[in-house]
Amino acid sequence: MKLDLLVMTVHPDDAELGAGGIIAKYVAEGKKVGIIDLTQGELGTRGTAEIRLQEAQDAAAILGVAVRENLKLRDGFFQNNEESQLTIIRAIRKYKPEIVVTNALDDRHPDHGRASKLVNDALFLAGLRRIMTETDGHNQEPFRPRLQLQLIQDKYIQPNILIDITEYWDLKERSILAYTSQFNVEGDDKEPQTYISNPDFMASTRARAQELGRSIQVKYAEGFTARKILGVKDLFQLY
Repeated sequence: MKLDLLVMTVHPDDAELGAGGIIAKYVAEGKKVGIIDLTQGELGTRGTAEIRLQEAQDAAAILGVAVRENLKLRDGFFQNNEESQLTIIRAIRKYKPEIVVTNALDDRHPDHGRASKLVNDALFLAGLRRIMTETDGHNQEPFRPRLQLQLIQDKYIQPNILIDITEYWDLKERSILAYTSQFNVEGDDKEPQTYISNPDFMASTRARAQELGRSIQVKYAEGFTARKILGVKDLFQLY
């Protein structure tokens, strides 16, 4: 299956938090959209790998994505090495996405920046024909997406592009709250409270989207950074 957009992020829930709006938007517009989680988030304070896998599938169903996979790299300890790069290269060549969105280049959680660098390096290598990979016994063709973008996550980074997600905010929020072990947890829950489990975290997530939206005179927006200069064919398509 060829994808138009692939969101490839390190933890289950990163895709929804940073790009749930554009995922819902492009699914609604008929694009083929997929999510690949690099790890199972097994080191998280709350929940388990099994619980988070089910939550990820629930969130994927809300957003309507065509595919969601987990590469099961080691949470917290994955490295930007040949083994990890080849795992990502196989996925990229399998789905041939036009656009890939990955984690922030630099963020509060060290996995985010490391994952971003890993995905970026693997995307370049995926286009080299002398790197041989196969899936299901068949050789894969080299492929390199035409655009990679990074999320804006906990640490505020000036975006290079903002996308109006006002129409899709409710779906984004529902997909985040599908992670019931992680977000909006009541105070009498038996597991420890975390930075993201407090309801105030969702309030700040909404406020961030509103702040970004205000910059382009819409209610909600998502922001992304690019590692190259972006170009457009039509100035009249811009806000």
